[in-house]
Amino acid sequence: MNVSLSSTFETYIQKQLDDGIYNNASEVIREALRLKMQQDEIYHTRLESLRTAIIQGEESGDAVSFDIHDIIQEAKKDAGLNA
Repeated sequence: MNVSLSSTFETYIQKQLDDGIYNNASEVIREALRLKMQQDEIYHTRLESLRTAIIQGEESGDAVSFDIHDIIQEAKKDAGLNA
């Protein structure tokens, strides 16, 4: 497989080699692909979580109005604090 890279990527790869971080360009590319695969897995996991949350939200019924002050007072009452 042959891959064409822009001069920006070629310069970056060469710097990694010059700094002794990698032994050859293939190692740099393999590491980049491994990181991309991890990133894709994280993305898809998060996307699935969001889809699940959306479905749960839709199935939970219609939203109702509330007053935050009433909620705070109720929480204080439940905690045994003077409201």
